[in-house]
Amino acid sequence: MNPKKVATMYSILRQAYEARLAAHALRSGPFVAGAAFAQNEIVELAEAKVPLFDLGFLRSDLTYDVPAVWDGRFFRLDDHLDRLERSCAKLRLEPPMERSAMRDMLIALVRKTGLRDAYVDIIITRGAPKFGDRDLRKATAAVYAFVIPYVWIMPLAMQETGGSAIVARDVRRTPPGAMDPTIKNLQWGDLTRGFFEAYDRDALLPLLPDGDGNITEGCYNIFTVHGQVLRTPARGVLEGVTRRTAIEIAEAEGWRVDLGDTPIGSLYTADEVFLTSTAGGVMPITVLDGAPVGDGKVGPVTRKIWDRYWALHADPKLSFAVEYE
Repeated sequence: MNPKKVATMYSILRQAYEARLAAHALRSGPFVAGAAFAQNEIVELAEAKVPLFDLGFLRSDLTYDVPAVWDGRFFRLDDHLDRLERSCAKLRLEPPMERSAMRDMLIALVRKTGLRDAYVDIIITRGAPKFGDRDLRKATAAVYAFVIPYVWIMPLAMQETGGSAIVARDVRRTPPGAMDPTIKNLQWGDLTRGFFEAYDRDALLPLLPDGDGNITEGCYNIFTVHGQVLRTPARGVLEGVTRRTAIEIAEAEGWRVDLGDTPIGSLYTADEVFLTSTAGGVMPITVLDGAPVGDGKVGPVTRKIWDRYWALHADPKLSFAVEYE
């Protein structure tokens, strides 16, 4: 008698996700591929425009945040809006829309698309001052947003066995004294160079060092695992919402989490390495600089955090259901 294959959290989640994708593919209408908020109205993606002289476009003078919807539920939306508000305050940006209105607008965008799994991006720009006027105090901030199908930094199909990364050799992360990394921003010059280096070295993702021998981040936070002790950089990184969730899960399991400098060398002696981001969740790295991490398999700590992370998306303390049209 052949033993029955035991369903894992991964297989259950993937099958349900693919079923929702298939169901959405049967829908029709102008917003099935996504929707945007621009010039104070909801429009189709192709109709969304940013004025040429908006300083968000000209200077990347903006901040943004990316909550997500999973299986029809917004996850930690208020935590994302909290961070957006902190970022605006640090940039001395005054959002032209009340927080409650922004929240309602994002929910309305998701409802419009009917997407059960969505990547939700809200952007606050400096706006456009009068032509020729360089006084930033005279610019009026603007709000933009869009909702598209859920985005995977590491494809879901890869997450069961893990992905590959490199420690960048040719590029360092922009230092905190130049750009505060706790402000979510689109100044991606270093990250873009890092991605091209990763592609050139036959890897999926780059991990960027600072100038002092420590690792920082990519467009995701980085965790190392030694036994049941986790470490994640505390300086020079975005204070990620998914990072926070992973820390909370680990501490609930009774594991120690150290926030501090993470020497580059510790990545090569780690039992496990994983990355966290709203766009992809908990992403195992099993190959680093062409060599296996630990035994080259997704480790038990990463697996536990991965399972708990996705299960929490149904927790009413952290998520709420979207009332679709």
